[in-house]
Amino acid sequence: MSKAEGMKWWQLSLFGVGCTIGTGFFLGSSLAINMAGPSILIAFVIAAIGTYFVFDALSRMTAADPQQGGFRTYAKKAYGRWAGFSCGWVYWCSEVLIMGSQMTALSIFSRFWFPKVPLWIFATAYAILGLAVILIGVKVLNRLENILAVLKISAILMFIIIALLAIFGVIDGDRPIQFPDNKKAIFPGGVKGLWSSVIFAFYAFGGIEVLGLMAMNLTNPKEAPKAGKVMLFTLTTIYILSIGLAVIMVAWSSYNSKESPFVIALKAYHLSFVPHLFNGALIIAGFSTMAASLFAVTSILVNLGEEGDAPAFFSKKGRLKVPLPTLILTIIGISASIIIAFLMPGKIYEYITTAAGLMLLYNWIFILASSRKILELTLKDKTKYTIGTILILIAVSGTLFHHTSRPGFFISILFVGLIGVITFIMNLKWNKKKVLKPWPT
Repeated sequence: MSKAEGMKWWQLSLFGVGCTIGTGFFLGSSLAINMAGPSILIAFVIAAIGTYFVFDALSRMTAADPQQGGFRTYAKKAYGRWAGFSCGWVYWCSEVLIMGSQMTALSIFSRFWFPKVPLWIFATAYAILGLAVILIGVKVLNRLENILAVLKISAILMFIIIALLAIFGVIDGDRPIQFPDNKKAIFPGGVKGLWSSVIFAFYAFGGIEVLGLMAMNLTNPKEAPKAGKVMLFTLTTIYILSIGLAVIMVAWSSYNSKESPFVIALKAYHLSFVPHLFNGALIIAGFSTMAASLFAVTSILVNLGEEGDAPAFFSKKGRLKVPLPTLILTIIGISASIIIAFLMPGKIYEYITTAAGLMLLYNWIFILASSRKILELTLKDKTKYTIGTILILIAVSGTLFHHTSRPGFFISILFVGLIGVITFIMNLKWNKKKVLKPWPT
């Protein structure tokens, strides 16, 4: 896409909403509510503030120096080749694992209507459809995300309207509306429950790295910060309003990780169309975030090839929009992730996808750290980005306090450790080449 036909800032905002509202919000928030109860709203505020500081740093670096490799190129510029190499591969691995879980979730949602169709058929179909969108090009992906964003927002707004009608007694249900009015009702899991839930609130905002990559397509890259502010304000308003209504309508203990909080909240009102409506919304949400993730992993791999941090053939374009070797490796990675999802017991794969989400947050910390080297920051900026880092560390450390997410923390450390060892070996190789380089004649 040329700059002449590039994106406007509001299109990037809508794209960001489209690639952010996914299964992390529609499903993950149920588990978070179960941990924290109504205090989950505090977790969403914490995550919104932390996400804003990360995107503020990323968008300012993009405005000052637009780079195709996005955050990994800035890490490389700030700290050297090892930083760009490790950030790129940590991100690629985490997104491939997350895509496997997204496709598995999409398959489960689809069986709501077609229970006899094997999961692998749906997973394969969604993978092919997602790859087709990427091969058609960024322009089509942008339009698709905009359309799906409107559909997802419409589904959430419909829930908000129905919830308000229920709260004001226009629609009768089986359960009375209960407003949490004391400390125990607001903080049923205590500080530990709130702390453990913050990671799931951050998951709901995952996707800003993709927005950073797409910012290259803005007609005016300097408008990236404005696009991010509007996107995050929209997301935060939607999240807090919808989750706030959900915890008023139903007791926090009723929520679980297998159903959307919105479906659970509306069950008592016997609206026959609701399960079908929100199942469709879940599929739309999952597919749009999956397509955005596909764009991100292929873009990062091409950039790694261009900068010598992966074999050069990953960046050589032919007739396809994406280099064939990049496409093949992405397909292999997704296929392996889907197979693992189907073969492993549910909990084990949940641990792996939690680890992948944590790996994304490690890259967010690197984005904030890179801004300190690249941008000329005021004391106010440094304070903001320090607070952002602390909020992310709160989310990461909170996983240690709950049995659901604790194993994911240690798996993420294992993945990062393996990539760290490979980075160390490659760094020795790069330094050796520098030493052996002959003097110019």
